[in-house]
Amino acid sequence: MRFVVTKACGGGGRARAGALYVGSCPTPIETPALLLFTKKGLPTFISRDLLASLPSPDSRLLHVSPLHFLECPLPRTISNIGGLHQMLGLHECIFVAAPRDSIESLPESEGTNKLGPSFETPCGRRLVKPKEYMEMISSLKPNLWASLADEVPAWVSEKRNKTSVDRTLHWLDDCLALDPAGGANILGAIVGGSSIEERKRCATKVAMQNVSGFWIGGFGLGESMEERPALLNSVMDSLPEKKLRQISGLSLPEEVLQGVAAGIDLFESTYIYHLTLGGFALTFPLDIVERDIMHSQLSDTGSDCTKINLRATIYRKDTTPIVENCSCFTCQNHTRAYINHLLNVHEMLAQILLEIHNTHHYLAFFHSIREAIKGGKFDLFHRRFIDGRRAHVTSAVPCS
Repeated sequence: MRFVVTKACGGGGRARAGALYVGSCPTPIETPALLLFTKKGLPTFISRDLLASLPSPDSRLLHVSPLHFLECPLPRTISNIGGLHQMLGLHECIFVAAPRDSIESLPESEGTNKLGPSFETPCGRRLVKPKEYMEMISSLKPNLWASLADEVPAWVSEKRNKTSVDRTLHWLDDCLALDPAGGANILGAIVGGSSIEERKRCATKVAMQNVSGFWIGGFGLGESMEERPALLNSVMDSLPEKKLRQISGLSLPEEVLQGVAAGIDLFESTYIYHLTLGGFALTFPLDIVERDIMHSQLSDTGSDCTKINLRATIYRKDTTPIVENCSCFTCQNHTRAYINHLLNVHEMLAQILLEIHNTHHYLAFFHSIREAIKGGKFDLFHRRFIDGRRAHVTSAVPCS
């Protein structure tokens, strides 16, 4: 794995564009980039053959949780097959492994002890020891993987924050000692909860280790949008500029922009999954810099200026695509009325078509972010997106 920063914002800004080179992918992946959420290596509603309909190479970056393979198939079976790439037939995809996936492998701080982190999974609460984790990593053979971390919510005590950092640093040492590649593909985990001091201490210690990049955990666990920038900056101040940075827990567009502004390169996100499951489709404009203000889509149907609720009866006779001029398979071939029908008769094709569109649109959002950084307009892009959201909220509140 090789990571190169290609463009950094001037004027004190931390946002940056980069390129990720991985042996299995013939073309570099531009960053900031989205890791597609998967269950056992594939997006929830998109089959292997449908992945080809998504933008390339952006859609080749897949997040996988080793904890999904605790029960079946067994690590030895996956290893005998040849790892994830061989088992799924996705030889040109880049798999990035991290224990947490924010849906099926939630960190459980109360069940964690010095032996390993604890997770709530569909199979119950599971304690994962470094040795067991490294056996799963060795069998899956991901391109990149994060070390074990003791993630804690924002409301724990300062003492618990310190303990989480101490354990995470200890498990990083264990993972490095058990890694045959000597840290060539490892992302060192950084935690610290809501403590700026502990996050800075953890980042400083991990940066001294022989790691290829950094996995920043503990976000999306109760901290507010207002306190997040200080926590992110405390980490970034202690990390080298030339290494990859990945974060978990920032999913919403506003949160992604907050992370990009702090200097994050890769984002694990379950946002597309939640949207698709709820029957929502992304519709916000992507040419924000060229517009004076985002066009709000106000209604009483559960929609806002970023998405629409296709379950709503207002779309029963709407023969337009989800987004005009969208090049995704769904918008090129189907209408809002058809997807509304599929949703209301509980046909699984609805989720398939929605996930194709939502993935396509969110990947295009990341493309717009990269273009804004390259053009030196990220701050304008960020500000106009947030202003558009505020304008919607303000106009949606009835006058008293």
